Amino acid sequence: MIETTKQKAKIGILTLSDRASAGIYEDISGKAIKETLEQYLITPFECVYRVIGDDLEEIKHNLIELADREFCDLIITTGGTGPAPRDVTPEATEAVCQKILPGFGELMRQVSLKYVPTAILSRQSAGVRGKSLIVNLPGKPKSIRECLDAVFPAIPYCLDLIGASYLETDEKIIKAFRPKA
Repeated sequence: MIETTKQKAKIGILTLSDRASAGIYEDISGKAIKETLEQYLITPFECVYRVIGDDLEEIKHNLIELADREFCDLIITTGGTGPAPRDVTPEATEAVCQKILPGFGELMRQVSLKYVPTAILSRQSAGVRGKSLIVNLPGKPKSIRECLDAVFPAIPYCLDLIGASYLETDEKIIKAFRPKA
């Protein structure tokens, strides 16, 4: 087990939705992410949860704040990954990250294509900012779970590699992959 200086992992959940941020409807996507993480993880963690509009500068500001000021190990966004004019989450992520990890988006689209042909329109992405991994998920709870089931096995090892908190999963639910030393 890798030792960390933190007692709890910190995970940012950022919902991007003009309508949810305006109170027109409840954010069920961010809550779906939190519920999924509570099932996956046996490591204690704290969530930093925010709902904001689909504004490029506001998204960038929040990603930077979650990574650099809140010191979130993992930041998961939901929404804003489609082709509509206001869908700018991948652009914001790419603007604030030092490294982009295209394999995350490739795998999420591949998994989603098993369920809907419109998955090719989704622009999920992931990248690293300092010691934070940022992962962009789609906005529908069912798609969130399908995508997280696909990519989460690689997330704990990625966090190890960037110097973030050590995450341990409930292997009855999802098994994290870490290469043997």
